[in-house]
Amino acid sequence: MTRPSGGSDDLAAPKGSREEPELEEAYDRLVDQGHERLSRPLLPLLSTGLLGGVDVGVGVLMYLVVQAETGNHLLASLAFTVGFVALLLASSELFTENFLVPVMAVVAKEGTLTQLLRLWVVTLAANLVAGYAMAGMIVVALPDVHEVAVEAGSHYAHLGVSWRSFFLAVLAGAVITLLTRMQNATESLGVRLVPAVLMSFVLVGAQLFHSVLDSILMFAGLLTGEADYGYLDWLGALGWSALGNVVGGLVLVTGLRLLRVPHRVAESREEGQTG
Repeated sequence: MTRPSGGSDDLAAPKGSREEPELEEAYDRLVDQGHERLSRPLLPLLSTGLLGGVDVGVGVLMYLVVQAETGNHLLASLAFTVGFVALLLASSELFTENFLVPVMAVVAKEGTLTQLLRLWVVTLAANLVAGYAMAGMIVVALPDVHEVAVEAGSHYAHLGVSWRSFFLAVLAGAVITLLTRMQNATESLGVRLVPAVLMSFVLVGAQLFHSVLDSILMFAGLLTGEADYGYLDWLGALGWSALGNVVGGLVLVTGLRLLRVPHRVAESREEGQTG
């Protein structure tokens, strides 16, 4: 007897078939975006990186003001999210946002490792330069935030090299890369704003160790002239946090993401013309 259509088996089967095309479409979209980002000329790359530092600097500004006025870290962390909203709406770029999209393009042989390293180095440098300028203006314009700036910067400068600080950095890299993944799952601007607010709140509220954000906080403390740490402390914190950020972004999010579409990875690598 012929089994009638619409049974439970028929309903269960299409679910996976619907999910797989969606995953493949998302993979292809990420590869295309990554190729564009890796191929970006130096001047646009610098400008988006500088704007990224400015956007995060605005978030730091709001964090310090609210922290100074209320003494409430979680409320200040919520105020910080304006920086990541600006980051999204201005289409600027943060160093740790580049652990998913351009990496996908390199894996698919739509870009090279040299291009990826160039993207990382230029974006990080531009973020830090703009962040330093923002920290300087904040310190000069708002003397009432000096105390909280020194306190916040000192916290990250003295984390040191330990498993605790490393895992704080790993978690920060994973949170930001997950933010990127969530935003790339939809083209709706309204929906993309949700992870921008939620994940940036997690980042600051949990005091995770983020290379760019925490550098700007340390810059603010240093520029007050009252900090109990120096630029060498900042440099050590930057290197250690950046390492953990890369591990968290690449292993906990991007690597697991690639395991969901191994056939597409193999196909794109066979078709790729670079690498």
